[in-house]
Amino acid sequence: MKLVVAEKNIAAQKIAQLLADAGKPKNDKVYNTQVYRFTVDGEDWVSMGLAGHILAPDFPDEILFDKQNGWYSVSAEGEVLPADVPDGLARPPYDTKRKPFLANGISIKGWKVESLPYLTWAPIVKLPAEKEIIRVLKNLAKKADEVIIATDFDREGELIGADALNMVREVAPELPARRARYSALIKGEVTEAFNNLVELDQDLADAGESRQYIDLIWGAVLTRYLTLAKFGGFGNVRSAGRVQTPTLALVVERERERMAFVPEDYWQIRGMGEASGQEFKIAHTTVRFTDKAAAEAAFAHVSGAETGTVTAVAKRSRKQQPPVPFNTTALQAAAAAEGISPARTMRIAESLYMSGFISYPRVDNTVYPKSLDIAGIVKGLASGTPSLAPVCKKVLAGPLTPTRGKVETTDHPPIHPTGQGDPTTLDGGQLKLYNLIARRFLATLMGPATIENTKLSIDVAGEPFAASGDVLVEAGFREAYPYGLKRDEQLPALAEGDVIDVRDIKLEAKQTEPPARYSQGKLVQEMEKRGLGTKSTRASIIERLYAVRYLKNDPIEPSQLGIAIIDALSQFAPRVTTPEMTAELDADMTMVAEGKDTQDHVVDHSRALLAGMLDALIEHKDDLGEAISDAVTADARVGACPKCGKDLVMKTSAKTRGSFIGCMGWPDCDVTYPVPSGVKVSPLEGEAAVCPECGAPRIKCQPFRQKAYEQCVNPKCPTNYEPDLKVGECAVCREAGRAGGDLIAHKSERTGKRFIRCANYEECGVSYPLPARGKLEATGEVCEHCGAPVVVVETARGPWRICVNMDCPGKEKKPARGKAAAKKATSATKKAAAKKPAAKKVAAKRAATKKA
Repeated sequence: MKLVVAEKNIAAQKIAQLLADAGKPKNDKVYNTQVYRFTVDGEDWVSMGLAGHILAPDFPDEILFDKQNGWYSVSAEGEVLPADVPDGLARPPYDTKRKPFLANGISIKGWKVESLPYLTWAPIVKLPAEKEIIRVLKNLAKKADEVIIATDFDREGELIGADALNMVREVAPELPARRARYSALIKGEVTEAFNNLVELDQDLADAGESRQYIDLIWGAVLTRYLTLAKFGGFGNVRSAGRVQTPTLALVVERERERMAFVPEDYWQIRGMGEASGQEFKIAHTTVRFTDKAAAEAAFAHVSGAETGTVTAVAKRSRKQQPPVPFNTTALQAAAAAEGISPARTMRIAESLYMSGFISYPRVDNTVYPKSLDIAGIVKGLASGTPSLAPVCKKVLAGPLTPTRGKVETTDHPPIHPTGQGDPTTLDGGQLKLYNLIARRFLATLMGPATIENTKLSIDVAGEPFAASGDVLVEAGFREAYPYGLKRDEQLPALAEGDVIDVRDIKLEAKQTEPPARYSQGKLVQEMEKRGLGTKSTRASIIERLYAVRYLKNDPIEPSQLGIAIIDALSQFAPRVTTPEMTAELDADMTMVAEGKDTQDHVVDHSRALLAGMLDALIEHKDDLGEAISDAVTADARVGACPKCGKDLVMKTSAKTRGSFIGCMGWPDCDVTYPVPSGVKVSPLEGEAAVCPECGAPRIKCQPFRQKAYEQCVNPKCPTNYEPDLKVGECAVCREAGRAGGDLIAHKSERTGKRFIRCANYEECGVSYPLPARGKLEATGEVCEHCGAPVVVVETARGPWRICVNMDCPGKEKKPARGKAAAKKATSATKKAAAKKPAAKKVAAKRAATKKA
């Protein structure tokens, strides 16, 4: 039996389907893990997925010292792990027994500032992260004649495969092992890879493990330091890292440039022209007047003008060259311009790759290899995507000469569609990203676009004006790739000496703008330019910075906390915020991948860099802590307390971990408010920031993918009050012969939540949730499926008529596009039809309890 080890379950399934002889692979389970059994040329094979990394690096709990062995740690299995701790760090016995100090060493498990210099040099152990999968892997390895590692072909994939092979070696040390490398999960690619197996690249795996170790060390030490510098705060660990911190510094640096920017006044003279019934914009040829007097003098000449004379007509054609193939960074930037964040882009791209729609999405390459079947892919697109068929036909007419980027590698081709699979099964973000990739691929095979520019020179009362228009006269690659294309600005056909009408000429006072903030796409490109992170990690680093509230909005703004951390680190350990230090370590890891350096040397070099900064950071811990404290308060502030005037801030409950708004004057002031659930909350500014009714702050609430709204934070405020509304009679009480079973719609003054509840709730338990917003209207009708009340909710899109029972068997999910989605929706409808109303279930349980 041959054992195939893939990175994920879906990849294992896909490989089995592509390699299997006639018939489908047999789904099986070993313990509780899915595996796929199939035959290849009559031989038994089995494939399994690993769920990513099955081993995770970590530190031991302690570093110990004795005169014979020096510094060392002991693993859980009793293995002695030497630690290369510098001689300058103090050794036991210590004067104190308080942690982290031990009789024979240092505890590094607890978060203590004194242990951080030792943590920097602590040995690293790899612990099982997926015990069940490791168990299955070893079970199958014992029965196998050969193991084939089929994880993704990059540093991370090679490391995952190497870790899996190490687990195999524990039970089958002599088992032959080979490596399959492919760039797309399609029949031809996978078959070719398994027909040409190679050896696992240990240098590449060591480079991946070097990154894993270095990021663990830097992340653990800096995160613990920042958290301990001001412990507590408002519930957040102060995260930091080797790449994360200089990336944040880029955003803060741009914000500092914006803050330091001094705007300059300038003036523009613009208006409208018209000829042959066609309007167009005209502007003074002095694009920006920096002298107000000169601008006013020019405007005085033209302010009453009604006509202008064309003095010259110039036409010029320019070629817009087709784009180069997508690598990861270019894809993320292009998708961000279409509203898909880099992190979401990579998640969607991964799913498209696993489903066989696109090639491997983590690449630097921008040159298609000669072995790529370009014509075959185009034919596949033509048959699978009817909207692209006319363009594909033109492309196939030739010549098939693709564009080339500057970066050429030999691991994976640039990102491209495979031309296989059924794109009609895709919807939402998947379809949007797939179309972007497919159209980019076709664009790289097409000719340039021709854009004709027409410029009119116009005399208006002796002042020179101009009008300009661009027209796409030859679509070229733009027929396939319209992204970023400006709308045609056609000017009327005019000749020298023609007179045009002019009107609405205005003198506009303006100011120069500060440098633009980064969009997420631009930040990914800047990270690549500065050598920060890799194609696989940049999106997740940006996502992490948002998650820890160092960044907000898009275009990206740093929070006060993000600015404070970078300012403090720049003062006390400036090198940790610079891209140069990170790029230096990344270059070291590349040397490991190329076999020119060793993992141990590179990791020790990174420890030395970190240790060189840590002393100054620890010395100034209190200074940095105060800066963080002030910034956290500023970020968390939602307004002023109406009772004592101190800051009201977002807080996290130590008991429930839930968020609430509380006064900084606590315990002297006990004012608190609930936070609306399911929304992103931000304070308002100016007059709108204070409620005119109760004096509490007003906030902006942004629901996910819905229109934002504003409200007072005080649930008891008259602006939030809604009178109770009878919407029907309780069917459970009616069946039980119980009187007074009115169903009342109510809004809680304590939480602000809305619900419908029976007046006899303590007896019948009937309650239904309601949408958080929208005026309610009782219809007096009941649902034909479950008997619950039907109400109307006023929304921004108009009235919404709903049955209030969430478990109503008559409710169906909105039909999704695509065959797979339709099948899923049908299945969900059948399941819902088998359910009974939730209210009746509750009532039945309570009745049974009473009888008992």
